[in-house]
Amino acid sequence: MKSANSTMSALGTTVFEVMSALAREHKSVNLGQGFPDDKGPEEVRAAAAEYLLNGHNQYPPMMGIPELRQAVADHAKRFQGLDIDWQSEVLVTSGATEALGDCLFGLIEPGDEVVLIEPLYDSYLPMVRRAGGVPKLVRLEPPHWRLPREELAAAFGPKTKLILFNTPMNPCSKVFDEEELAFIAGLCLKHDVYAICDEVYEHIIFDDRRHISLMTLPGMRDRTVRIGSAGKSFSLTGWKVGYVTAAPELMKAIAKTHQFMTFTTPPNLQWGAATGLRLNDEYFSTLAADMQRKRDRLATALAEIGFDVLPAHGTYFVTTDFRPLGFNGTDEDFCRHITVKAGVTAVPVSAFYQSEAAPRYFARFCFCKDDSTLDSAIERLRAHFCS
Repeated sequence: MKSANSTMSALGTTVFEVMSALAREHKSVNLGQGFPDDKGPEEVRAAAAEYLLNGHNQYPPMMGIPELRQAVADHAKRFQGLDIDWQSEVLVTSGATEALGDCLFGLIEPGDEVVLIEPLYDSYLPMVRRAGGVPKLVRLEPPHWRLPREELAAAFGPKTKLILFNTPMNPCSKVFDEEELAFIAGLCLKHDVYAICDEVYEHIIFDDRRHISLMTLPGMRDRTVRIGSAGKSFSLTGWKVGYVTAAPELMKAIAKTHQFMTFTTPPNLQWGAATGLRLNDEYFSTLAADMQRKRDRLATALAEIGFDVLPAHGTYFVTTDFRPLGFNGTDEDFCRHITVKAGVTAVPVSAFYQSEAAPRYFARFCFCKDDSTLDSAIERLRAHFCS
């Protein structure tokens, strides 16, 4: 038999599935995979349900239903001050991961270099490589996750096609500030490079910080691709509704790729997402406040148990250093240990690095859960480490 594609067949099972399977086996409280316990806003779910019963359930337009594309453009204006032409600059996708694939397959030529910032979401590298791109990795180091400017500048060169990064940043919960974004923008302009910005956690941001889209910076409007997610903004991760915003020339290649990937997305879910994007400002501020409260609930308890808890400025996740607990193994060993022995599951942060030199004593916990779930995990960890 001839071999399958070498890039994809060589991949292992995602760390989320591995740890979730272990959690199921041991009936562990799973704080590894990032999905909320919340059902999502009732009016958003009701809008999707009503459309399913009474709306048009045949193929919607390939670019997405007009109502959602208009809502994406209006949302960008409301929160980022961007003037977006919904007809030529907005595309609806089946989740943000498909959006990433459309962008990478549509913009990369084989041999193009792509700058990536570690620790990184696990789908980035396989998609870049499958598209023929050559990854150029730049590492952020715990506990402060500062942007290493010299290393980042050195990663750019004549073969660089684009930079891909997300902010707020999964897994390390970093939010890039305006000064850091301006430095990235300067490199993009100097080297004539595109930027793909994964902004799915744009509304899950804490401590009075604000999300700044790279697209708003001088010179970046026509070379930035902005990706959003209804799943993250409305706690409806199973819906898999994403959206891409890009200048018309970039959008042409991205949309043609989408045309032959999924072609379209369920229309009732698009209608529900449009309803969500038009919710008032209070919904989005309450979402952030609720997640910040959950972050504080879990982070405070983990620190009391003995973990060294790193700052978390956005997303669903808090990173911890477990060395103060006296555990001498790797982060993979630790996450398996607490799953089996304590009944709580986390994810090893080294899984988000490519290099063998990745830090191996950090575990990531997800806090977008019901208070009762968080409290159960805290009680189990306290009983295991403090008894």
